[in-house]
Formats: sequence, C-alpha cells, structure tokens
Amino acid sequence: MHKTGLILAAAGLAGLSMATQAQEGERFIILASTTSTENSGLFDAILPPFTEATDIEVRVVAVGTGQAFEIARRGDADSLLVHDTEGEKRFVDAGYATERADVMYNDFVVIGPGEDPANIGDADTVADAFGRIAEAVAPFASRGDDSGTHRAEQRLWEAAGVAPDGGWYRELGSGMGPTLNTAAGMDAYVLADRASWVAFENPQALELLFEGDEALFNQYGSLLLSAERHPHLKHDLAEQWHQWLLSHDGQQAIADFEVKGQQLFFPNATK
Repeated sequence: MHKTGLILAAAGLAGLSMATQAQEGERFIILASTTSTENSGLFDAILPPFTEATDIEVRVVAVGTGQAFEIARRGDADSLLVHDTEGEKRFVDAGYATERADVMYNDFVVIGPGEDPANIGDADTVADAFGRIAEAVAPFASRGDDSGTHRAEQRLWEAAGVAPDGGWYRELGSGMGPTLNTAAGMDAYVLADRASWVAFENPQALELLFEGDEALFNQYGSLLLSAERHPHLKHDLAEQWHQWLLSHDGQQAIADFEVKGQQLFFPNATK
C-alpha cells in the first residue's frame, strides 16, 4: 500500500477508535428526581458505587416531584425517582411507566420557631398541629411547587380541615433548601423531609417541633419508563440503575448514608 494510504488507514482506525471510546464514554442516563434526595447529599454517596459497578454515569435533574413527572412524561429523562406513591401509580396507569418499586423511606417533620407561637409541640396529631398554626395565623412557608413535599403538605391541610390562605401563608414556588432558608428568615413554620432538615446549615431560630405521626411517612419509588411511549430513551441502562437500587448493594449504599451521624433514608425494596 502507498505510504499515504497507510497514513489514511491508520488515521481512519484512530478515528474509529476515538468514536468507539466516545460512545463508551456516553454510557449515562438522565435521572429526574427530587430536591430532597439531591440536597441531602444522598446521590453523592450512592452514585459512585453504582458507576463503579456498571460504568454507567447518572446525571441528576433535581426538581419537585410534579416537575420530575412532567420531564419524564415528555421523554426528557431516562429514569424517575420521586416520592408521591399515588402520583407514581397514576403515572404507571397512564402508560408512561411500566413498573414502580419501593426503594426507601424516611419521614416529614414540622419545623418552626423555637418559641412555637402556635404551640404545636403539644399537638396530638400532625392534623392538630396544622390546625393550631392556622388558628394562630402564624407564618407558614409552603414550597408551593407541586413537589412531593408540597403534595403531602396539601393532604395535611385537608386533614386539618383548613384551606390555607391569607398573608400568613406564603407559597414560595421553590425547592426544599430555599424554602427552609425563607422560613428561617421569616420565623415561619414549614413542612420538610427529615433528610433536608438534618442537612440544613442555616436554621437560625428554627427547631424541629413535631414528628412521629404515621401521616408523615415519606416513601420514595423508582419507575421504569415506557419503551413503547418513548423508544428513544436508554431503557437498558435505566433498568440497570433501577435493579441496582433494589439490589443488596444498592439498598446497603442507601442504608450506609449518614449526615451528622444520622441515617436519613431507610431501604425497603421488596425484592
């Protein structure tokens, strides 16, 4: 072969090798998930062992659960990890996902100023606590963003027989971290997931004032999105992520995650 031909052939092989490496380097999925899982630091703890085991990178889009549903509904994410079980079941029933599975749980807590002007620390139930906040017309900071936390908050107001409105009730349209910051600045009550509260570094006068009611249970689920609805997604890689979350290794990685000496998520996959 002519010398020029050898050079071109070598260049072609090099180009093919680079293209193959680029494709291999693109083994990633887009995960639509919640601000609570991101803000708590959970993903920083569990993604590296998954990537090490599978060579799959997970790129997280952390938004409210309602927005995460919408991203997945449009086909702009390969996988979904959220915390609104009823919403997740409706998502499956509507044909956007083929499977949902319990992954882990924690709980919600009610935070407020240490002086506790609504006296929710003496409440018997979380519905009673919410009723006391409304009766006292005490400032309440709501995420107001259709997140899993916001949806839970709305259910609690309904259980308390309250339709929150007026200057005392502030709908912020923001994630958990910014909402906690606003509540701290306002000396307001706020519903938070425990993981975000424990990881929060700016409590000012805020304290955990009410916890323990079974109505505050907070379940997280992983969903496999529909290949029929969105055939362009990386379903094979997404299923590896889904199955790893449910596996012994994934469940152990979740259990091992701690902040300030506290375990923040409790694995409960049935697999």
